[in-house]
Amino acid sequence: MQLSIGSSAALLSLVGLVSANPTGNVEARDAAAAAVAATATSPGSYCCQILKLRLGSKISFPNSAPYNASIGSYFSEQNNVITPACVVSPTTTKDVQEAVGILSTLSLVGQFSGRACQFAVRSGGHTPWAGSATIQDGVDIDLSALNHITPAEDKKTVSIGPGNRWIDVYLKLDALGLGVSGGRVASVGVGGLTTGGGMSFFAPRYGFVCDTVTEFEVVLASGKVVVANAKTNPTLWSALKGGSNNLGVVTRIDLEVFDQGKFWGGTVVYPISTAPQQLAAFVNFNGQKKFDEYGAIINSYGYLKSQGGWFVSNNYEYTKAEEYPPVFNEFTSIQPQLFSTMRISNTSDFGIEMEGSTPYGRGQIMYTQTYANDLETITNLFNHATTLLEPVADVEGLVWSLSLQPLPTQITKWGDIKGGNSLGLHESSGNLVLALMSASWPNPADEKAVTAAIIDTLAKTNAFAKKKGTFNSYEYLNYAHKTQTPITGYGAKNVAKLKAASHKYDPLQVFQKRVPGGFKL
Repeated sequence: MQLSIGSSAALLSLVGLVSANPTGNVEARDAAAAAVAATATSPGSYCCQILKLRLGSKISFPNSAPYNASIGSYFSEQNNVITPACVVSPTTTKDVQEAVGILSTLSLVGQFSGRACQFAVRSGGHTPWAGSATIQDGVDIDLSALNHITPAEDKKTVSIGPGNRWIDVYLKLDALGLGVSGGRVASVGVGGLTTGGGMSFFAPRYGFVCDTVTEFEVVLASGKVVVANAKTNPTLWSALKGGSNNLGVVTRIDLEVFDQGKFWGGTVVYPISTAPQQLAAFVNFNGQKKFDEYGAIINSYGYLKSQGGWFVSNNYEYTKAEEYPPVFNEFTSIQPQLFSTMRISNTSDFGIEMEGSTPYGRGQIMYTQTYANDLETITNLFNHATTLLEPVADVEGLVWSLSLQPLPTQITKWGDIKGGNSLGLHESSGNLVLALMSASWPNPADEKAVTAAIIDTLAKTNAFAKKKGTFNSYEYLNYAHKTQTPITGYGAKNVAKLKAASHKYDPLQVFQKRVPGGFKL
């Protein structure tokens, strides 16, 4: 694509990079315009060149070390092979403000000239499906350097940059004897997990991670920086709690903190023959009449051919320093136990342990659904997960897993208590089961077959659950596959609120039209 110096100069003036005054900086303007016109070969590269005029070394290009480090740090192989035209690495909110403002302006003008900028925004880059937080030949905004962690003097909140990984937050707070409701896997990013809802070890005590947000700082599509809390921009505040990347770029998240010492947790592995006992124990745990708010579990059924096939792996956490509390008795009495890491430790250590089961750089898929807390339904899911594995069981290096997580009213009640969120879950939703089917594999050629088997597994149980009346439309956004519609699952009322907030804070719909990654409204 050949660009004229005249049109480039006009755009540079429009975005404020050089003076538009004809008696002022004409030579500088035309020199910059000539450079952009000479080097731009696509809309993406054109946008990158203009960004570089403002942000300099914070823009990196293919084959440079900063660029390679960014694009190679995604969780999945599917995203690691995508090559954006450039990567923006902001270190301040002002950098984000300038980048988003320029991209929005260029997109507005470019829709008439075919040079509209498309961009992606990432914090940790843990969502596995291709293009979820990166973009081929577009502009990646990598928030990794927005990584401050600042506890308030009164130790009631902590201010966190969205580019942090949760391990960074936990290491800081563990040393202070403080806790925060955050992700359970060490390397997951703060920004994406929080705006997608967020499950944590502390969910029964405080709700979803997003329910503990006291304030967001957000760069809107216009480039304006605003704060959103219960009193200032409250509709934006509640919309961002589940609204993902649809409303702006979050540059600061303030979360509630609490006193937290070491606690009991770890992993116990059992033979697959114990599955009927495990499933019954899970339903009983999830259906406690008086829920023990310190107890949390992930009940998983995994397959590794290299390790002899199927097994059960339970992650237990009891967020007090109390070993083998009664709430887990039905699980811990199941025998035999093949392996155990149960211990008293801290959030950082447990996050690192969870990280060990999720290796980076492989093909990855996650697919999710929610059901009522019903033994027959989750048994149906387990049966399909085992039988529908068979066509892909011999895929080299395959790791296949069904994980069940409690989503009782003890968790879902907090959204309303804390000022509302976008998720569509309430105490009236009843006790629910959050199901996750996931798999990873080393050879990209196996993606199609493994994905089909995963989708088929949940499709069959969804049909069963709909017939039985135990299906729930909620799809946890942070686990959702690209073929799913998690925001629709929030319910029509919440979708309408999100769309209203989107039109209020992004009237030109930049984050709907120019940020194709993620789940749109």
